[in-house]
Amino acid sequence: MLYSCLGDVKWSQLHPRRGLSRSVPTAYIEAGKEEGARLLTGGKRLSDPHLAKGFYVEPTVFADVTMDMRIAKEEIFGPVLSVLEWSDEDNMLAQVNQVEYGLTCSIWTNDLVTAHRAAAAVEAGFVWINEVSKHFLGAPFGGYKQSGTGREEGIEELLSFTREKNIRINLKRRAGAH
Repeated sequence: MLYSCLGDVKWSQLHPRRGLSRSVPTAYIEAGKEEGARLLTGGKRLSDPHLAKGFYVEPTVFADVTMDMRIAKEEIFGPVLSVLEWSDEDNMLAQVNQVEYGLTCSIWTNDLVTAHRAAAAVEAGFVWINEVSKHFLGAPFGGYKQSGTGREEGIEELLSFTREKNIRINLKRRAGAH
């Protein structure tokens, strides 16, 4: 079974309004190389002059990633995919669940029983099986642990903008009251 956690190879524009600096994804890419991960593809800013004002980074894929590397332990809001392989499922789930973040994960397997078992055990708010990044209208999206609170893209998000209040009224008149 191949399990990947954190990152997304389909998104390449980093949104500047979300407080991301131009150096955040490239700092993670450099850290991955320095810590011994093998860069399979990508890893550079796009050089097209039409994209110069954007925060564009090539989709980047690392192999030979271990759980002690920053690119395996931290959320990278950029097009960086860290590929980790395990042969022991229990050990893999223990290691994955030790990460302090849990926004999304992607599980790749041809075994539906394994897919369900791993998806139930992993501490992530949104799990994809054999794909990444697809969201469905009305399906809540959000993370576990240090990956935020609440849910987006569903009724839960709308309800987060409301406040509940209970008011109890006793309509019985008390003696002597006007």
